[in-house]
Amino acid sequence: MTVTENPTATAVAPAAVPLRRNRRFQTLWAGSAAAMLGTCVADTAYPLLLLAMTGSPTLAGAFGAVQFGASVLFGLHGGAVADRHDRRRVLILADTVRLLTALSVALALLTHRLTVPHTLLAAAAIGATMAYSGPTRMLALRTVVPPEQLRQALSQDELRVNGAALAGPPLAGFLLGLGRAVPFLATVLASAAALGASIAVRFDTEPAGPTGAADGKEKGAVFAGLRHIFGDPTLRATVLVAVALNLAGSAMLLTVMVLLRDHGTSEAGTGLALTGEAVGGLLGAPLVTRLHRALAPGALLLAVAWSAPLLLGVLAVAEGPFAVFGMLLVMSLGIPALRVMVDVLVFQQVPEAMRGRAMAATMTLLMAGLPVGTMTAGLLLDRLPATTVLLLLAALLAAGLLPLTLGRSLRGTGWPTS
Repeated sequence: MTVTENPTATAVAPAAVPLRRNRRFQTLWAGSAAAMLGTCVADTAYPLLLLAMTGSPTLAGAFGAVQFGASVLFGLHGGAVADRHDRRRVLILADTVRLLTALSVALALLTHRLTVPHTLLAAAAIGATMAYSGPTRMLALRTVVPPEQLRQALSQDELRVNGAALAGPPLAGFLLGLGRAVPFLATVLASAAALGASIAVRFDTEPAGPTGAADGKEKGAVFAGLRHIFGDPTLRATVLVAVALNLAGSAMLLTVMVLLRDHGTSEAGTGLALTGEAVGGLLGAPLVTRLHRALAPGALLLAVAWSAPLLLGVLAVAEGPFAVFGMLLVMSLGIPALRVMVDVLVFQQVPEAMRGRAMAATMTLLMAGLPVGTMTAGLLLDRLPATTVLLLLAALLAAGLLPLTLGRSLRGTGWPTS
């Protein structure tokens, strides 16, 4: 139920060939898909490896904490770099660092020299490269797509995100069963594919704004994009709703795990139930254009947002992994349309010179909701049954959505005309 942004860039539109025949877009998309799959494999393989090496759940969890911390630490700067420097060079450098990081871990495993500090350094490197490559890659993808094909391109990007989320964890477990170094060798191949795409495709790499230190205190500030978003009532309300959904979604996942455990569900059954979120995203991707035609952006945002507390209440009485799978699937059907809406409504309205910074700021806000939601759920679950926590999450989310719903910022919002 998490919301992830897919920012856009404004560029001189290429010839409007069918998207499936747009080789530059498809090549960049394939590279992005490889990078995303490699990241999802690594996110599962590293903690499992640390758990096998040390037997410590704390050290296993430290990998994700370090990676997240690096992404947040460098996130705003990554947006500034995307705005002010050659994007193709940034992308190639980030993909190279990611490849060398995975290769160093694989070689250390093959020579029996991998240490815990080495893996934590790898986590920091991966988090930092995500901060720089994320906004840059997304902006690059949009420079090779004409405006009239934007929604179609973003819908295809949803397949990349949800497909990797669905395939990555089980693939990591399977590869780890073949040998400890195997998932990291696979990550090397995925990073090589992403790097190859970045090198092969020529796209508009020039920053829209001033470069270096010459852009002044305001335009050059890493917070410029964030200030612009929060200075506009419509953009501010849109981002706040997305952050609220992300926070509630991360809290929900931990609570569902505890709920299934309390019902005696096996680990395999729990894993199956949780895949409902990714399956719902995959099924929802083809619905993006239809939903955007049927609903104004404010109505779409509020419809998806208000469905969440209602479905959380139903989820509280769901029993068994199949029921939970179905509920998570239904909850995720509208998320691709919402993510594309955030892209179209928010990032196309931000001046091009600060679009990378606005994108990075929004990504950082959305990411910050993940640990906050999980931590909040953990504290509540220490004191309350999982069913009660789900109902409480539904009530809190509804209370947060109410003032935004009653306000005028979202209700009168229309789709951009350009």
